[in-house]
Amino acid sequence: QVQLVESGGGLVQAGGSLRLSCAPSGRTFSSYAMGWFRQAPGKERESVAVVSLNSGRTYYADSVKGRCTISRDSAKNTLYLQMNSLKPEDTAIYYCAGKRSPGIWNTYTGVRDYEEWGQGTQVTVSS
Repeated sequence: QVQLVESGGGLVQAGGSLRLSCAPSGRTFSSYAMGWFRQAPGKERESVAVVSLNSGRTYYADSVKGRCTISRDSAKNTLYLQMNSLKPEDTAIYYCAGKRSPGIWNTYTGVRDYEEWGQGTQVTVSS
């Protein structure tokens, strides 16, 4: 089992940027497809961005497309989410998730697809 630990959340003004990080403890995530999800109060958890095992394929929710970039650094065993031009509607708890992937190009966007989850990091965007 992989334990995922997120960091980098915080309070930022609209238009600002944040970079979230996710590092697994205990083992490498090299065999996992990874994703970032978020959950705002009163709303369901939703996919923000996902990346394949080999970083060759990514997916972004329409709401963040062009403003966010997901990446993974195998050498540092870390997953990132760079978020720019933040909006108040981006306010949510952001979760890192991992899924053992049978294929290097596979991406997964469903909450139920993922086996491993972090505890989340709060992102608050003020207007």
